[in-house]
Amino acid sequence: MIGPLIRAAGGVVWRPASLPNGEATVEVAVIHRPRYDDLSLPKGKLAIGESDLEGAVREVLEETGFHVRVGRPLGETRYDKSTSGGSRQKVIRWWAMQAEEGAFSATREVDELHWLSLAEASAQLTRASDREVLERFARGVAPSRTVLLVRHASAGSASSWEGDDRERPLDECGIDQADELVRRLSRFEVGRVVSADVRRCADTVAPVAEALGLAVEPEPLLGEVGYPGREEEAVALVRHLGDVEVDAIACSQGDVIPDLVWRLAAADGFALDEPIRSAKGSTWALTLEAEGNLVAADYLEPPRPSVCGGDE
Repeated sequence: MIGPLIRAAGGVVWRPASLPNGEATVEVAVIHRPRYDDLSLPKGKLAIGESDLEGAVREVLEETGFHVRVGRPLGETRYDKSTSGGSRQKVIRWWAMQAEEGAFSATREVDELHWLSLAEASAQLTRASDREVLERFARGVAPSRTVLLVRHASAGSASSWEGDDRERPLDECGIDQADELVRRLSRFEVGRVVSADVRRCADTVAPVAEALGLAVEPEPLLGEVGYPGREEEAVALVRHLGDVEVDAIACSQGDVIPDLVWRLAAADGFALDEPIRSAKGSTWALTLEAEGNLVAADYLEPPRPSVCGGDE
């Protein structure tokens, strides 16, 4: 194998359906690609500088015609792809995605889209790796929501700020990160935005709240002052943000997020990689079942605008 990894992303696109007896179920989108004459889940290569999640949403829209509500992460698949000079490994990251508005139109790359039951899709998908992703999706079809736990964007150094640290503003890098987060976080069906009562937290999520027509609600439990001693209250808050119809954004601080994520995971027996990362401007996409149990946790790296350089 030679050459760099080929990075790609895609989704299991689904919509509600009913069985003949009226029982609720789901259908998933399977596409036909004439170039390969195969039946596949929608996916594609990332553009230069594009994040996995943004690439997945873009590819799904291009190949199916549907805007989607991003759901829980479905991991990745890997396989070797033959090239003229040998082979390269292709890595594809996946998400569950509920189809919303849109309509399919045939193109040169995708000429058919079929809505199939899980069993039909599994039987007809050409590639074994696609069937593996579909199986992951099928193991967690229950209604869920996503809480987007965001660490505030870059705000310079506390030692160089002479005023009240709670009023320390975003720096140039942080302002650009906050603007970039609008595109990322609006991929979810956000209906509520809460933030630690700290300026740099509120300013991080203010642009996305404005874009969605929402207010930023101050929440002291998410701050480094209000969190200690009230950790379980903060856990309960996160469990009850959003519902099966809408997701939520919660902005917090670096000394809170790792402990909060750990407590959620430990209480629900959900295995996490250690240590729990929390770079400035990063997001934990926490998937919760209707009753509030954690079923998936996906760490999204922070946006890296050019003004940020390579530092966190």
